[in-house]
Amino acid sequence: MELAWKVEAGSKVKLRDYDPNYVDKHTDPTSARAELEVLCAELGELQELLAAAQYHSLLVVLQGMDTSGKDGTIRHVFAQVNPQGCEVRSFKAPTNREQAHDFLWRIHRGTPGRGIITIFNRSHYEDVLVVRVHNLVPEKVWSRRYVAINNFERLLAQNGMIILKFYLHISNEEQEKRLLARQKDKTKAWKLSAADWAERKYWGAYQEAYEDALSRCSTDEAPWYIVPANKKWSRDLLVARTLVDTLRQYKDQLLDKLVLRGEQELARIEQIQKPAG
Repeated sequence: MELAWKVEAGSKVKLRDYDPNYVDKHTDPTSARAELEVLCAELGELQELLAAAQYHSLLVVLQGMDTSGKDGTIRHVFAQVNPQGCEVRSFKAPTNREQAHDFLWRIHRGTPGRGIITIFNRSHYEDVLVVRVHNLVPEKVWSRRYVAINNFERLLAQNGMIILKFYLHISNEEQEKRLLARQKDKTKAWKLSAADWAERKYWGAYQEAYEDALSRCSTDEAPWYIVPANKKWSRDLLVARTLVDTLRQYKDQLLDKLVLRGEQELARIEQIQKPAG
């Protein structure tokens, strides 16, 4: 089973080495959708264990250029997850209050508590992406943030958080195609803004910024995965496979926690039911 491409800690990423059109040669759209349905059901079961055990949490970070499919990935991959145990957070331009704190303050407040899955639709990485590309702060400021991010994510992992970060990798040509399709479809034109087209002028600068973020902030505790995203059906499948494959590794541990809790509760019930005297 092929997963998304994991960025090994310490490696140097060049996005041109990753084909955004890549698809698993053993999978076609029909079989991919069938497999995705099965994986979504299993993800829902694993989330139920996560919520019940109250031992780990899961943070999923989604990043990518405009139209790369962050919303679509959330909608399709998490379709069978219980909404009570899952939340989505999106980070826009910081408010005045948020700007009065360090750049991670608003992020830390949005991370999941034990038993919860939180999906970041854009994230703290915007502070080494858009901030860098548009020179919103000096280089000496944003360049220090990679270390801060690594330390922050290590702290989260040390407190039981499972962290998976996905870069949805599309080509410049595919982005243009998707923007034009939205422009022509009146039912989807509301998704557009002039900024979408304006940001295309900075494509090369964004690619360089992403390469540095992926290279410098993929760690054993919080790995980055590159997802070829020109084909939406393949994108969703690879993200789902990677999520389920990771959570499966915790399944026995979560079940052990629940079995122990059940045994303890049964002992209390037996004590209550014991005849007086």
